[in-house]
Amino acid sequence: MQKSWKKYISAMAGTALLAAMLGTAVGAAATTTGIATMDPYRIVAIGDSLTVGYEPGKSEKNIPYGFVDRLQEQGLLHGRSWTVNAGIAGLKSTGLLHYVEAVKAGQPITADAIQPNLPDPRTPQIGAATAQTKADLESADVITITIGGNDFMELIQGATKLSEDELNGRMEQLFKSYSDSMNTVINDLHELSPKALIVMADQYQPVPEIGDKVLYPKLMKAAASFTNLTDKLAAGYQTQGINVKVAHVAKEFVGSEGTMTHMIADRDIHPNQLGYEAMAKVFAESIWGSYSKQIVHEAGEPMGIIVSGKELNTPYKPVIRKNMNFVAIKDIVDAIGAKSTWDNKTSSATISYAGSTVVVKIGASSVKVNGEVIPVAAPAFLNKVGKESKTYVPLAVLASGLGFDVQYVPNLRTAFINP
Repeated sequence: MQKSWKKYISAMAGTALLAAMLGTAVGAAATTTGIATMDPYRIVAIGDSLTVGYEPGKSEKNIPYGFVDRLQEQGLLHGRSWTVNAGIAGLKSTGLLHYVEAVKAGQPITADAIQPNLPDPRTPQIGAATAQTKADLESADVITITIGGNDFMELIQGATKLSEDELNGRMEQLFKSYSDSMNTVINDLHELSPKALIVMADQYQPVPEIGDKVLYPKLMKAAASFTNLTDKLAAGYQTQGINVKVAHVAKEFVGSEGTMTHMIADRDIHPNQLGYEAMAKVFAESIWGSYSKQIVHEAGEPMGIIVSGKELNTPYKPVIRKNMNFVAIKDIVDAIGAKSTWDNKTSSATISYAGSTVVVKIGASSVKVNGEVIPVAAPAFLNKVGKESKTYVPLAVLASGLGFDVQYVPNLRTAFINP
């Protein structure tokens, strides 16, 4: 299992997601010459393999799609959003403490100094990037934490051999170690980013009742005790005026352990996609007060376009040419609140918004953004829809040229556009 874990996690190496973990954030605002951009909502995620989005049975070609990725999508529904995922697979609470202490100091830390024998092959790179992670945390609006599953793994593995008193005693020891680590972690995070909301998850119990009817109530009791512990930690900080919340993910798994984790199929405690969706919902409700389930636009269907949180619904569907998405000009101009004029002599449209101007000419290999010539891979064109001919323009070039942030989410096949 460890070998497949390493292959799967290493799939992120060389991708934009790894860059995000090491300081180049997913969802960073698009930059256009001469255009001032709005500050994005900044999310920094730290913790264990739940933060990474790990699932067993995935190949090195698969990139994780977990609750953090979904939080980025939810953020984009509210405006510009920027996410850094610094999760480390296999991390325990003491390892998180060592890592956060190094981040606070802005000093590199080796993988073994974080925690010996971590299975995540990216740990040396993450440990080397502490100065950047410190800067990311200092600018964060929200910090999410998942930690504790690896601490309490021994309870799952050994609970059947322990008496009630022995189990309670071991739980007490683990809870104290966890509390001591988390108090320091939260204090450090608050010192780095005093205004940031800190949201930490409680710990779901992954073993279904059908798997072990004797063990199940013991594990449920342990999970309930862990939730109580995290609630007390958060409440203590709230009384000090420090904004710490608990994302109560544990209750979402109760009775659905077999369908929301890989326990039955793979004997693995990690969530499947249903589980990660449930976690994202709880975190989003803790952060924004709501969660909006997104539509997946399947391959072969027109992609989705969401402008300022609203789906662009139109009979004139987007078209892909040379890996560029084209849309009917009137649809996108109306959606973003821009103005356009058409010049019959030059077959060109001039679109303006908030002091920025983009000129798009039918058939031209470039567009003009505030007077600057920008090459495009495919030109604007006339697209026949029924009996009508509509002018189709490159979505990303137009929107970003007008100063909008454009983020494409491959898992949804959807472009999010925000001012």
